[in-house]
Amino acid sequence: MKRKTLLLITLLLGLLVQSQNRYHLKAKRVFDGQNMQENWSVHIDGNTIVYAGPSKTFRNSETIDFGDNTLLPGLIEGHSHILLHPYNETSWNDQVLKESYGERAARAVNHLKASLYAGITTMRDLGSEGAGYLDVGMKDAVEKGVIEGPRLLVAGPAIVATGSYGPKGFHEFVKVPLGAEEADGVNLPTVTRRQIGNGADFIKVYADYRWGPGRTAKPTFSEEEIRTIVETAKSSGRVTVAHASTAEAMKRAINAGVTTIEHGDGATAEVFDLMVAKGVALCPTIAASYSISQYTGWNKDKDPEPARVVNKKRSFKLALERGVKISFGGDVGVFPHGENVLELELMVEYGMDKLEALRSATSVNAALFQLDKLGQLKNGFLADIIVVKGDPSRNISDLRAVEFVMKDGKIVKR
Repeated sequence: MKRKTLLLITLLLGLLVQSQNRYHLKAKRVFDGQNMQENWSVHIDGNTIVYAGPSKTFRNSETIDFGDNTLLPGLIEGHSHILLHPYNETSWNDQVLKESYGERAARAVNHLKASLYAGITTMRDLGSEGAGYLDVGMKDAVEKGVIEGPRLLVAGPAIVATGSYGPKGFHEFVKVPLGAEEADGVNLPTVTRRQIGNGADFIKVYADYRWGPGRTAKPTFSEEEIRTIVETAKSSGRVTVAHASTAEAMKRAINAGVTTIEHGDGATAEVFDLMVAKGVALCPTIAASYSISQYTGWNKDKDPEPARVVNKKRSFKLALERGVKISFGGDVGVFPHGENVLELELMVEYGMDKLEALRSATSVNAALFQLDKLGQLKNGFLADIIVVKGDPSRNISDLRAVEFVMKDGKIVKR
């Protein structure tokens, strides 16, 4: 009798453990990364999706029915700065010059959790902004489970041309920490390799910056110099992305082989056509321009739109008209972490179709960032899944109402 009881207990415990590793998620709407589906369900075994399709029953799993809500892949943020916080709290210069690494790391812990709980399960971070390889350390801490946060792809310090980047405003004998690593000409391969060796997942180059007369944006590197960076990174299996806002810098970077252009405010139809021909995507960072304009005095409820906002609307509309692939990425850090969806709201407000915006934040970014098991709800993909109230294909702001977050098969918010 005792042996039978023990056997029964063992079987029940086995089923309990088995069900704890298996989840069956149901909702009225499921966005699979491409299209909105009705009355689908998704089955997870461990950290892997093993079924996504018309709703059906699975045994030995925990079923969670989200009712009249929407289930979708975890969002992939394409342009973040986990080591920055909004400039209306502390200026960029003071963050770089006055905040200790300890403070910046502590802030980054909060930033990562805020984005994760807002439905961002993967994030491409575009430079540590004067904090060396602290972004690499934060990535390692997330991967080890020391802190909560999205999966991270990090750039390390990023590369700038000598004399072009800040902080500035000091006499020539004062040495201050810079927001990125300087390099030129013959030492570009060395700097690129050093950043790769120290843990950069990709290389970011500043193809232009505000170093022209009157602090106007002007190209920094020649096309050949950017190509040197691109080819050096490519030999290690990594891609290069470019900060570029002027048409000339964008052309140089595109022809040199970068995969994404960050910002792109001054692009022309010719430049956007070149991006389409070369398969280069635009990460427009609309929310950064929108937020900075407010920090400098614009009252969006009663004031005329400032030139920065008008120009961003123009360039984004033109990119859509020319068929440029759009990467969701808002430059979060310039505005509060956890408010990532602001970028998607503005993308839609400025003319993007809502479903295209959802694709941009899931399957499009996954493909651009070479994440071949993320961004879609498909058999064999990793279980990064969120649930939001309402229907974001009708109201993109419904993405703010995050009810549930699963990352790598583990529930982190419920």
